[in-house]
Amino acid sequence: MFGSFMPKEGRFFDHFVDLAEHIVRASKELDELMGCFDDVERRAYNIESIEKNGDKITHAAVELLHTTFITPLDREHIHGLITNMDDILDLIEDVAQSLFLYDVREVTPEARKLAGICVACAEKVKEAVSLLSDMKNAHTIMAVCQEVDRLESEADHVMRAAMAKLFRDEPDVRQVIKLRSIYEMLEAITDRCEDVANLIEGIVLENS
Repeated sequence: MFGSFMPKEGRFFDHFVDLAEHIVRASKELDELMGCFDDVERRAYNIESIEKNGDKITHAAVELLHTTFITPLDREHIHGLITNMDDILDLIEDVAQSLFLYDVREVTPEARKLAGICVACAEKVKEAVSLLSDMKNAHTIMAVCQEVDRLESEADHVMRAAMAKLFRDEPDVRQVIKLRSIYEMLEAITDRCEDVANLIEGIVLENS
């Protein structure tokens, strides 16, 4: 009832959106890496740079949380939202670094599809957090979060099919190990996006 009149500490919402924008940028860079699979080291470095800038936003938000007496959302919700989004960035960097360090020479269509789903999830996370400062957007936010849930389920199906194909058709054990790890990290990105969406749903239900 009173959600629309929540006290606003605008910088928290700015941090949420800034971090979400970094997630989108990193996910798109990873998707392009998967699509072209050229200059892997440079693209991995670009993602690392985005992740480091995201860390600065995370630290600024956590510091603000410790120095703000009245926060616009529950403190645990703010902390959970920031740290889960930071985890998404970490996982994206992990995929890029692993592709380079494992010396993966070629990625599968399934890996590329998972990377595309990661971009879609990242964009929905950004959309949701961009609306979060005004609980008049509650219905729209909930619909966006449900779309994240759907995308995560799609990623689950893609990964299961990819694993089955990998173990059935790939004769090189080293390639199996490398690609299994990549698949699992890509799917974990969508899991973490779903965690963010679930947290946002809880915030909306509590404050609208």
